[in-house]
Amino acid sequence: MIYILYQLLHAVIGLYLVVLVVHVVISWLYAFDVISRRNEFVSAVWRFTTALTEPVLRPLRRIIPPIAGVDLSVLILMLALILIRDSVLPWLVLVLRGGPVL
Repeated sequence: MIYILYQLLHAVIGLYLVVLVVHVVISWLYAFDVISRRNEFVSAVWRFTTALTEPVLRPLRRIIPPIAGVDLSVLILMLALILIRDSVLPWLVLVLRGGPVL
């Protein structure tokens, strides 16, 4: 049961990382005027990614101010999620299963 929860959390975090990358790429494409905001598909993807990322990024943006106009909150969130997914979750599984903790 613990392994199933581990796999589920690992997959959810991985999918959230993909959503963050898509959000960043679309924001760059908007910023450099590569795509139009009138494109319905891109606009729908943008609204979807914004709805998923903004509740998490908003508190981070209050703590981490933009540096030279660059929003680093996305980078910090991605690094934290990768750390949780690749280090904390496997350690937690070992602890909960009673295995050796290195």
